[in-house]
Amino acid sequence: MQPTFTSSRILLPARPWFIYLSLIVALLLNFLPTAYWAGVPDWVALVLCFWSVREFRRVGMGWAFILGLLMDVADGAVLGQHCFAYVLLAFAASSLSRRLLWFPIAQQALQVLPLLLLTQIVQALMRLAVGGDFPGWAYFIGPVVASLLWIPLTFVLLLPQYQPVEQNPDRPI
Repeated sequence: MQPTFTSSRILLPARPWFIYLSLIVALLLNFLPTAYWAGVPDWVALVLCFWSVREFRRVGMGWAFILGLLMDVADGAVLGQHCFAYVLLAFAASSLSRRLLWFPIAQQALQVLPLLLLTQIVQALMRLAVGGDFPGWAYFIGPVVASLLWIPLTFVLLLPQYQPVEQNPDRPI
């Protein structure tokens, strides 16, 4: 018999303040100077993809656009480079959310990899279209690392939503 790693626990609804806090923390992680190293994932894209899959009614293309503008201004990049890529990512993730959630978490990571890779490709193409330099092949290692981080990120971001294991008989639910 093969062990399964699925949980039968019911998740509470995600608190909006926690969603927005996680997006702000991801934005701050992208502002660090280490964000330009090879293999460091685009934290905003990863967290945005996660919440676009899990809570697509709360986090969608509007938040993707705002976060993209902030990243464009912070990076000094072509205005709209991150915006366009993040909006495409949010649209694709929310469109595929029902399908993605059926997969086990490791297979979700494999399904998210093309979305994150497409985000990086769109950003690189927009940079090349305005005459920028090719960022190098190491630029595309970030989505692979981000898809590997999908598993621990899922556990960390879903942790506040778990109901307590012990049941209170005085509680109606």
